Amino acid sequence: MTAALFLFIDLSVLVVSISLAAAYVEELDDRFNEMRRSEPWLVEFYAPWCEYCKTFEPIWYDVAAELKSQGSHINVGKLDTTVYTDAVTELKIRGYPSIIFIKGDKYFHYNGQKTKDAILEFTYRVSGPSVRALTSVQLFQHVLSRHQLFFVYVGGRSPLKGQFYKVASEFLIHNYFFSATVDVLPQAVTLQDVPSVVVFKDGAYDIYNEVRDGNLSSWVDRERFPRYFLMDSFSLYQMGERTKLVAVAVVDEKNPSAESSR
Repeated sequence: MTAALFLFIDLSVLVVSISLAAAYVEELDDRFNEMRRSEPWLVEFYAPWCEYCKTFEPIWYDVAAELKSQGSHINVGKLDTTVYTDAVTELKIRGYPSIIFIKGDKYFHYNGQKTKDAILEFTYRVSGPSVRALTSVQLFQHVLSRHQLFFVYVGGRSPLKGQFYKVASEFLIHNYFFSATVDVLPQAVTLQDVPSVVVFKDGAYDIYNEVRDGNLSSWVDRERFPRYFLMDSFSLYQMGERTKLVAVAVVDEKNPSAESSR
């Protein structure tokens, strides 16, 4: 009897928690076209017949609840594309559920893992400016400790700075981009010239050289992956579009040292 009571209480708490989280997700209608022009939105586009959409629903509610708890200005919603079919064409929706961050006329498709943390990381990245300023040594060290890979423009006004900002807008969906002055960089970072563009990844750094590396956009596209990382379906597809050879190890996640791993 006691065990049954505890089970009932646990289930009741779970239902209440889900209901509260669901309250932070707005079911959108045809007014959304106007609403999105004045406020940022993170939207799940779904179809009622999509079973994976139903499975994904609690994760989506968790994302909304987390943003709400942080006091975020980002609205979270969901839109039934079988009712509002124009969204499929306008936003180039090819599968369900589709997650898109929308700021006015700009929109960013999320193509990563359907987990709470991964979606939140994507949201933090694309909701901010394409290039963020690193104004102190402490702030630089904070970024260095948080991000496995990021790009930094070092210097003042220059044609290279304009190129960097343009490329940052192009690749914001994938990576973080920052600007800094020489004095906030770690002492171990040595620049022969300023301005420069630097990529920090895998505990090291590399400096962009136009003569050696070609145009900045192509260099960023080549450098935007860590040397070693856990692949998902999206990153596997992205790597397949590169001309580089890729070595893939297939391992048992619970026992990565097993002899059967390849």
